[in-house]
Amino acid sequence: MQTRMLEVRKQVLKKNDTLARDLRRRFNEAGVYVVSIVSSPGAGKTTFLRETLCRLVRRWRVAALVGDLATENDARKLAESGAPVRQIVTGTVCHLEADMVESAISAAGWDLHDLDFLFLENVGNLVCPSSYDLGEHLRLVLLSTTEGEDKPLKYPTIFNTADVAVITKSDLAEAAEFDRAAALENIQAVRPGMSVLEVSSRTGQGMNDWLGLLARTSRAAGMTAMPDPVLQHSMSAPSMPLSTC
Repeated sequence: MQTRMLEVRKQVLKKNDTLARDLRRRFNEAGVYVVSIVSSPGAGKTTFLRETLCRLVRRWRVAALVGDLATENDARKLAESGAPVRQIVTGTVCHLEADMVESAISAAGWDLHDLDFLFLENVGNLVCPSSYDLGEHLRLVLLSTTEGEDKPLKYPTIFNTADVAVITKSDLAEAAEFDRAAALENIQAVRPGMSVLEVSSRTGQGMNDWLGLLARTSRAAGMTAMPDPVLQHSMSAPSMPLSTC
């Protein structure tokens, strides 16, 4: 029975990888840069993404897909940014898969050529999402100061499959007695050389650093649909607090 289950899982992952490669090809052809965001529940994914959309929507063509087991609460929160948003309700599935992304884009009727950036907010989970490629160009893994410093040690696979670690809720670090040095050490122990950002969606701290990284990585990928001066203007604004929409 165990051998059979492993074979089924292998086939599922193979199918997902094939669909993800096709999605990435479509994204590249359309010139849309795709960013996925993963974290445990309560780490601040939705607020971080909402504030990102708020800062970009007036200048860039952005959209977001958000996965959750139930409800459309996160989609409603993200829609406050003014960007097109679609919820993916996964039911009992604890992660997004490539076919869910493909189906959601089709159901939304979005023309990928009309987008510069597409954000994918995964289900709150640090285990299953590590195995599923979504065709993204950049994967962020979020760790909040209220979760403790040992998340990278407990969930090394997701840190190894992500491109950038983002420490969220930095404004609560002191109150939570967050050991910043230990967290950074743990991230580097699991993934040496990994880029790390520290942000507060509430105060705006670190958000310009995040936008700068987004601009650099999208340019490096050849996704230059928006003129560079617009990118620089967006990043030159001072850090803005929560509810900037």
